[in-house]
Amino acid sequence: MALTAETESRLYRSLRAAAGAAAHLVALGFPTAVAVLARPGSSLFSWHPLLMALAFSFLMTEALLIFSPETSLLRSFSRKVKVRVHWALQLLALLCALLGLGIITYNKHLNGKAHFVTWHGLTGLLTVLYASGQCAGGVFLLYPKLMKNWTLAKLKLYHATSGLVGYLLGCASLMLGMCSLWFTTTVTSVSWYLAMLCPLLTSLVIMNQVSNAYLYRKRSQH
Repeated sequence: MALTAETESRLYRSLRAAAGAAAHLVALGFPTAVAVLARPGSSLFSWHPLLMALAFSFLMTEALLIFSPETSLLRSFSRKVKVRVHWALQLLALLCALLGLGIITYNKHLNGKAHFVTWHGLTGLLTVLYASGQCAGGVFLLYPKLMKNWTLAKLKLYHATSGLVGYLLGCASLMLGMCSLWFTTTVTSVSWYLAMLCPLLTSLVIMNQVSNAYLYRKRSQH
């Protein structure tokens, strides 16, 4: 029996809502699990995985899910409020990432280890630098008059696209971190594969959200 267009649309929205709810759970659950494993305060290094998980799994994911029409925790609020909360969460994510980067750099210095010689280290550095630039670029959306030759719609499009790239870099950095010696000796067997699925799931949900927003904007222009 063929599904009607209305039924397909309802089913699609339900699947997106379920995926979004799962993303919320993962965004909070992953850093919680990392906190249990790292035991922050037990060593200087222990703060690095926690801060990076908070930055790129929890804060950044929630900052982007705020604009989801199905799963936003602020659905009843105005877009202006959502934008302000998005900005606050992104700034907190950047602060956590900068602090996490500083801690691991200082820890390597104390232990006489080379800096940024692994794919995880290089990707992490690139991600933090990119996130810094992305936050700076967000200023132009708050104050679009600073970019007189750009329309607000174009600024939003470029910010969303570049933001997605930054988020995927963050997820890639987390996944590479799970290939490190510390993580692979702490988490083994099926648990390791489940941990790897966490940033993969949230990245798929965010990609779907951004692509749908882009398609909606294209349709509204015709």
